[in-house]
Amino acid sequence: MIVLVFLVVGLVIRSKRPWIPVWCIMAFSSFMTVSFGLVSFDEINGTVNIDVILFLIGMFSLVGLADSSGLLKLVSMRFISLFKSRFALIYASSLLFGLLSAFAVNDTVALVGPLIAYTISKVGRIEARFMFLLLAFSLTIGSVMTPIGNPQNILIAVESGMNAPFVNFIAKLAIPTLINLLITPYIMIKVFKIKNEAINVASNPKETLNNGRDSILAGIGIAITIFALLFNDLMQFYGGPHITYRGVIPFVIAAGIFMMTSNPRKVLANVDWGTIVFFITMFITMDGIWKSGVLQPLLSYIMPSKIDGVLGLLKITIVSLLFSQFLSNVPFVKLFINYMQDVGYNSYDVDAWLCLAMASTIAGNLTLLGAASNIIVLETLESRMKTTITFLEFMKYGIVITFVNCIVYLAFFMI
Repeated sequence: MIVLVFLVVGLVIRSKRPWIPVWCIMAFSSFMTVSFGLVSFDEINGTVNIDVILFLIGMFSLVGLADSSGLLKLVSMRFISLFKSRFALIYASSLLFGLLSAFAVNDTVALVGPLIAYTISKVGRIEARFMFLLLAFSLTIGSVMTPIGNPQNILIAVESGMNAPFVNFIAKLAIPTLINLLITPYIMIKVFKIKNEAINVASNPKETLNNGRDSILAGIGIAITIFALLFNDLMQFYGGPHITYRGVIPFVIAAGIFMMTSNPRKVLANVDWGTIVFFITMFITMDGIWKSGVLQPLLSYIMPSKIDGVLGLLKITIVSLLFSQFLSNVPFVKLFINYMQDVGYNSYDVDAWLCLAMASTIAGNLTLLGAASNIIVLETLESRMKTTITFLEFMKYGIVITFVNCIVYLAFFMI
C-alpha cells in the first residue's frame, strides 16, 4: 500500500514539479518494492520483461536515425501538404495515428508520433499540447480494433482461445473505433477552442533531408520491422512458425544497421534511456504491488463471479479502467485473463474478451499510467522537445475522452 500511495502521490506532485522525470518516481518505487521485500533480489530477473526492453532499444535506434536524418520531417511535411485547412489536418492526423497503431503496434507509433505531431503543430500553428494529447488519445483508440494493435490485445487473442481473432476484433470494434477517432478531435477542438484557418505548405525533399544515406537506412529498417512484426503475428494466429519473443525483431534489425550509419555512436545516443529505466522499474514495482495483495479484495468485490450480458460487460469495463491505472494495462490483462478463466469465462465468451481488450486499452486515455505508450510519448516530449504534459492535465481531458469512448464502444456491444 505504501508503494502504491507513493507512486500516485508522486505523479500528482510532479504536476507542480515537471522537471522530475517520471522514470525517477518509478525507479524509487521499485527501490521501495525491493526494500520492503515485496520482490526479492533473486526475483528481479524473472520480473523484468526483456522482450519489451529489446523492442524499445531497437525501435528507439531506428526512429532516432529517422529523426536525425530528416526522414521524419520529410514524411510529416508531405502529409501536411495534402491538407488545406487546420480542421482537415487535425481530423486526418487523428485517423493517421489511429490506423497506424492498429496495424503497426501502438508503442511503435508512440516512438515515431511525437516528432510528426510536433512538426504538425508548428506548421499548422496548432498548440503543441493539443497535438500531443491528440496523438496519445488517437493511438490508444486506434490500437483497439485489431488483435495486433497492442500487446494486451495479442495476449487476449491468444490466451482466450477465441476463434478467428482478426475477424472478431474488426467485425465488432472497427466501426466504433473509427467513430471515436473522429469524435475525439471534435471534442478537443471544442475544449481548446481551436479555430479553423487555411494552411498552405509545400514540401522540398532537398531542404528537409539532412543525410540521404541515413534516411534510406532508417526507412528500410522501419519498414522491414513493421512488416516483420505484422507477418510474425499473422503466422502466430494461424498456427505457423513464428518468433515468440517479438521484441528481438526490431533489436536485431537495428543491430544490423548500426555499422552502416554515418555516426553509430549518435544513433545509440538517441535511445531514450530514461524510458528504458522506467519500463524496467515498472515491471518490478507492478509485480510487487500485485504480490502485496492490496488489489485482490477490490477485484473480488467488483466481479466475484462470471456475469453474462450487459452487466458483465460493464463490470469488465470498470475493472479494466480502474486496475489498468495501478498495474498498467499489459500486466493487468496478463493477470485478469487468468482470473476470468478461473470464474468461468471460456473461448465462446467472445464479447467479454473483446470488452476486456477495449476497456484495458481505452484505460490508457484516462491517466498517463494507463498505457505504456503514454509514457513513451511523455519521455520523448521532455527529453527531446523540452515540454511536458502533467499527470493532472492529462487526466483532466482524459476523463471526458475515456467516458465518451466507452459509451460508443459499449453501445456497439449492446447492438
